[in-house]
Amino acid sequence: MRHESIVEAIGHTPLVRLRVPAPEGVEVYAKLELANNFAMKDRVARQVVTEARRSGALKPGAPIVESSSGTMALGLALVGTHLGHPVHIVTDPRIDPITLAKLRTLGCEVHVVSAMGDQGWQSARLDLLAELMAGLPGAFWPQQYSNPQNPAAYRGLAEELVADLGTVDVVVGSVGSGGSLCGTSRALLERFPELKVVGVDAVGSVLFGQPDVPTRRQSGLGNSLYPDNVDYRLIDEVHWLSDDEAFAATRALAREQKIFAGNTSGSVYRVLTHLAANAAPGTRLVGIMPDRGDRYVDTVYAADASTTAVTADAVRPAVATEPAPVRYGEPVHSWSYAEISRRERPLLLFVESNTTGTGMLALTTAVRLGLEPVLFVVDPARYQGLAETGCRVVVCDTDDPQALRKAAEEAAGGREVAGVTTTSEYYLVQAAALAEGLGVAANPASALAACRDKSATRRTLLAHGVRQPRFAEVRDPAEVEAAVAAVGLPCVVKPVDESGSHEVLWCEDVATATGQVRKLLAVTRNVRGQASAGTVLVEEFLTGPEFSAEMFWADGEAVCVGITQRTVSELPYFVETGHLFPAVLPAGTAAAMADTARRSLEAVGLNRGPAHVELRLTADGPAVIEINARLAGGMIPELIRPATGIDLLDQQIRAAAGLPLNLAPERERSAGIRFLTAAGAGRLAAVEGVERAAAVAGVDRVTVTAAVGRSVRPVREAYDRLGHVIAVGDGPEEVGAALDAALAELAVVVEPEQQ
Repeated sequence: MRHESIVEAIGHTPLVRLRVPAPEGVEVYAKLELANNFAMKDRVARQVVTEARRSGALKPGAPIVESSSGTMALGLALVGTHLGHPVHIVTDPRIDPITLAKLRTLGCEVHVVSAMGDQGWQSARLDLLAELMAGLPGAFWPQQYSNPQNPAAYRGLAEELVADLGTVDVVVGSVGSGGSLCGTSRALLERFPELKVVGVDAVGSVLFGQPDVPTRRQSGLGNSLYPDNVDYRLIDEVHWLSDDEAFAATRALAREQKIFAGNTSGSVYRVLTHLAANAAPGTRLVGIMPDRGDRYVDTVYAADASTTAVTADAVRPAVATEPAPVRYGEPVHSWSYAEISRRERPLLLFVESNTTGTGMLALTTAVRLGLEPVLFVVDPARYQGLAETGCRVVVCDTDDPQALRKAAEEAAGGREVAGVTTTSEYYLVQAAALAEGLGVAANPASALAACRDKSATRRTLLAHGVRQPRFAEVRDPAEVEAAVAAVGLPCVVKPVDESGSHEVLWCEDVATATGQVRKLLAVTRNVRGQASAGTVLVEEFLTGPEFSAEMFWADGEAVCVGITQRTVSELPYFVETGHLFPAVLPAGTAAAMADTARRSLEAVGLNRGPAHVELRLTADGPAVIEINARLAGGMIPELIRPATGIDLLDQQIRAAAGLPLNLAPERERSAGIRFLTAAGAGRLAAVEGVERAAAVAGVDRVTVTAAVGRSVRPVREAYDRLGHVIAVGDGPEEVGAALDAALAELAVVVEPEQQ
């Protein structure tokens, strides 16, 4: 076939029928994407680069920068340099010498990171990529893991399969960025809705509900991050292979089919042959073979270099010959598979959500864990980004138990409901009551009510002897003087049913306390439109530093994931302005805090999922300030993840759905956050120095959450925060230094309000 350029020649790859043991009438084919000039990602590079040039995102002669350990790098080297663009590739020490030689010979500049980041090699590469982008004006980053042109590139592959075969019953593909399998199967499903889609992953990859093992040796498939291009709704079954199993399968592919390929192709081959052996007569299966084997001569094929009769396969008895069926989410160590039917996935019901990105992320996390999320809301417009999640949305009165249950039963339509949850403080009780009504395992609604109503929390802890401030409940301003006499001055006045330090005030005299009580009792509806409780707490003001215990119930035990050290604003307000995880504490003190938190959870009756217990460390020991029957706010889960490897949002979804939990830390690092605030009142004109702050060593991200032009003031509640800086390091001193340096680069510019 004649082509006018090397870029035009991409695609049109051979489709080869394999000779494998299978029932009569079963056809098994390998789509040899490895026959592209460099490999499968040539398709992606052509699609991404040409579309960026067409749209203007990539200007003529502008540089291209990408993170890749292999085939995407080669594809960009082919397409980018051919079209006149300098190409910079960020990679890691796992890159093989053949690929490195090809990239440099083609004219690329290759940047190799020296050490893993907090999420393995990929996060280290992305950190370096960000530095390069900042120093190369006009540079284009293809972002293969999230660019929709990645899966779009494989529509051509699907069309080639249809042209060659007519119909396809099963497609098997490896999953790394998610583009090839999801792009191909999405196009095929338009023609063949009964198509079975099987993903192949590596043991130690996080893509399909497994713990991360950054030291896994396979390349080209698996991931330590969650790419946006993996559409979990398309996949019916997933297989995991260990390194040894993948390498053995790759050698078998060469030996049995004469296809000298990489370990991604070998993994697909192993799964493809298993499915073929168990297929019904007349089934047509296709496996996508991404890359050739020349990159792996010193790794995958090294053990077979000997000419002796004893091969590497013969001395590896641990290599499985059949996959073990497992429940999705159960940790695996060798060849295993789980079914995640896209047609009848268990439902996970969400009652409203918080209004931050975490709420929407919870919906996509549920999909990744093999569930179908359904969100019940009063007003969908409240949630930015909801449409992009693809989640089913049901509009109903979420504060009416009968209406909510009716809507849930109608939405389920007799299908399995795996669980009910929420990411909103304001709907914890409603979600628990719905779970009880549907007969789904969850925390008792009474326990959630005891946490949600801070006065009920106080009464319960008092009855169980858990240390806390003295308190008095007030329902009339006339009661304040007696309340203050009972708890002492200074005191704290707070609503019993709000969140985010909203209207919590330190009061040094009776007059101030009375004024605050009168103000709170005048409020009849909270920010979600729910009726206010009509009760105010007047509490003893305890002195001492603030901490929180991040708790999670697992196997009937309240596990302390860690203690967070909290920094708060100046009195009279109590807004969190920074966190450090884990807190710097003597082991005995940390254990005492965890024990106090555990006893408080047992007192209120919580027995499932996450909890965030706020404490003060007084001269007499830890005292409970609040119990939140949910994950911590203030981005604390985003500190715990890089510090320990534990994704608490993932664990919350697992707990709600009854999936296996994994709270074992993978690493011991430190992480911290500082919130951006305004020094004075006015309108936000700008936050300057963001790029400089983000470039500080150790800084994970700098995020501005407030829109320019918004009215701002010195912090009185969490909603007054304007953004944040997160840093990660090997210890608290390193984290603190990075945060200090980043904040020194930032300036919050406030202008007077227009009259």
